[in-house]
Amino acid sequence: MNSVKLLAAAAGLALAACSQPATDSASGDSEAAAEARVVNVYSARHYSSDAAIYAAFTESTGIEVNLVSANGDQLIERVRADGERSPADVIITVDAARLHRAEQAGLFASADYSDLASGIGANLIDPEGYWVSFAKRSRVIAYSNDRVQPGEIATYEDLADPRWEGRICVRESGNAYNQSLLAAMVAHLGEDGAQAWAQGIVDNMAREPQGGDRTQINGIAAGECDVAILNHYYYAMMVNSEDPAAQAAAAAVTLFFPSQETTGAHVNVSGAGIAVNAPHPEEARELIAFFLGDYAQRAFAEMTNEIPVRGDVSWDNPTLAAMLPFTEDSLNVSELGDHNETAQRIFDRVGWQ
Repeated sequence: MNSVKLLAAAAGLALAACSQPATDSASGDSEAAAEARVVNVYSARHYSSDAAIYAAFTESTGIEVNLVSANGDQLIERVRADGERSPADVIITVDAARLHRAEQAGLFASADYSDLASGIGANLIDPEGYWVSFAKRSRVIAYSNDRVQPGEIATYEDLADPRWEGRICVRESGNAYNQSLLAAMVAHLGEDGAQAWAQGIVDNMAREPQGGDRTQINGIAAGECDVAILNHYYYAMMVNSEDPAAQAAAAAVTLFFPSQETTGAHVNVSGAGIAVNAPHPEEARELIAFFLGDYAQRAFAEMTNEIPVRGDVSWDNPTLAAMLPFTEDSLNVSELGDHNETAQRIFDRVGWQ
């Protein structure tokens, strides 16, 4: 089932769920109210896949989803400020550093996700049981088909070589994905090694950091740079786009997963945890289980080009399938949050805007 069909099916499920016949008696109404189940989801994600998943979850379980959306930092602050009064049952956010931030703020209840996470890599589960990953994205390298030869770059470290001076496009240091990539470099190389790498990237930039990940691909296509750092799914979005300009830009570059013979390609995640003051913890756990189930894992691959955390789920997305498999970094993603502050200090020191 392709992404359009998957979303349409979910929309049909939602419509069916909203079209159940009403009870005829007052006692029937009171019984229905007493049995009504809800889950309050606070999410920093804004993807169509999630809307489809919520609709399918309600149809499957009868549990209504009340969704509150905000960006990652605003979401964390809102739940923190509400304290014990917070109605949040599930907290969902993007990037391991934000998951770490929410954990440090005491927003997650410690839980055992082992029974839900069969087949999921141990590096994708918080060691303390505060959250579990449900979708992956890799920070990869794209290069010009015309100005870079295959094999000229093999690792992230290669980008710091002076031969790439004036040839790299990348986003600003405030971007969470760049922060987590540098945090991974801290874990692997130590603070001094990571700083030397970041300084090399700054020295090799073709322009000031700017825009989003698609901006970097467009920069290569326009000849502004030869190499860029980006998340894999932005490339897939451009390949699958109905915009001819986006398709042409994607066709001008080659994307690859670096460091296959060393650390493996850097991986970041979207994750979820049960809120510490959740009024509906059982429903929260059911929703997280659903996010790790076949339907949701397929939706992530087909609708948002994310990589499912479970490798045993079938899905249909030729563009994503063409990128896989790859060797990923086995570093526990919780360490990305542990080293986030160090990464930010390094960015400041080297002048990565």
